[in-house]
Amino acid sequence: MQAFDTELRNRVIKLVKGILTQNSLPADVTPSAKLVDAGLTSMDMVNLMLGVEAEFDFTIPQSEITPENFQSVETLERMVATQLRLAAAA
Repeated sequence: MQAFDTELRNRVIKLVKGILTQNSLPADVTPSAKLVDAGLTSMDMVNLMLGVEAEFDFTIPQSEITPENFQSVETLERMVATQLRLAAAA
């Protein structure tokens, strides 16, 4: 499970860094850093949501599209892991 967690985190960080790089912002992202503080705007959050859906091949349920889930890499990672577990159990 540890390797999965590390891979998941790296994929989420890569998505966030990609958006920051597009915006010419420094792309130094730590798991606990607030994404808004890193420079992500509300439009960037929409792009991040779409990027997560494409990267992990699932649709984020409306109930999970919350500021809390998109607060940091850690919160986003937890939401993605939960959705992937639910999809695997279905």
